[in-house]
Amino acid sequence: MTLTALPRSNILGALCVSVAALCFSLNDMGIKFLSDDYALHQVVFLRSLVGAATLFALIMPFAGGLALMRTRRLRWHIARGLCVVFANSFLFLGLAVLPIADAVAIFFVSPLVITLMSVVFLGESVGPRRWTAIAVGFVGVLIIVRPGTSAFQVAALFPMISAVLYGTMHIIARRIGSTESAATMTFYILVSFMVVSVAVWAVAGDGRFATSPHPSLQFLLRAWRPVDPDDILIFIMLGTSGVLGGLLISQAYRIAEAAFAAPFEYVSMPMAIIWGITIFGTFPGPSAWVGIVLIVGSGLFLIWAESRGQRRADPRTRVYK
Repeated sequence: MTLTALPRSNILGALCVSVAALCFSLNDMGIKFLSDDYALHQVVFLRSLVGAATLFALIMPFAGGLALMRTRRLRWHIARGLCVVFANSFLFLGLAVLPIADAVAIFFVSPLVITLMSVVFLGESVGPRRWTAIAVGFVGVLIIVRPGTSAFQVAALFPMISAVLYGTMHIIARRIGSTESAATMTFYILVSFMVVSVAVWAVAGDGRFATSPHPSLQFLLRAWRPVDPDDILIFIMLGTSGVLGGLLISQAYRIAEAAFAAPFEYVSMPMAIIWGITIFGTFPGPSAWVGIVLIVGSGLFLIWAESRGQRRADPRTRVYK
């Protein structure tokens, strides 16, 4: 099947997702790098502050100006904002403990979750090949997580919870995308990040609850501290890549079919392995490799199933065989 046979919106959506995945990979690496020194809510707040400055200075002038803040679907934006805040938080808490490749691999059950949700909430039809891919992907997650063994870590569940929330966020984007621009959705996500971060700071910003030695809880609850000058560029990178990734991912799920666009997020997987080896000195073990292959393979299989489905689809019903 050629690219010209695919809907133009799907091709543009896949391109947006691929670039967004590279941006989010930079975010994962940067946040894991900072997780030993700063509180999660401090990192998220400063990242969002830089992101908001980027949005207002570089994106807003070309996206309708202050008009992009106007919306008639505020409740949906609040729901989507909370989904992305907690999705990011759970993923970052997992990154604080797990090797970056393992955490990202577990999180990458999200395209499969999005495919499942697209059936339930959007009425997109999924055939037996896609259901098989979803099952194989979950098997890959179980191999990495290894529940019931001594190697199991509670932190391994965090990226999985993140994936479910992330999938919900994109289903909402698909539902409201006909009336809301990507820039508007990005603005409300940034506001959600800052509001939640300030709320957590007001309750736990002095570190009085940081009594557990567990790395994830330390990352979540430690006190705010002055930013090291050497880390300023990292925070700038987090903010700019975060807002660009958020803008592109919102645009992708506005214009493309969720089940088609989601697998292109696997671009982040090889990047996570590269960051793990070059920056954190970690390399996936044998069982992790098996899980990664199953998860990524199942996602790529969805793309192949989509190409076959486009050939056989009834354009009136969008039922894929």
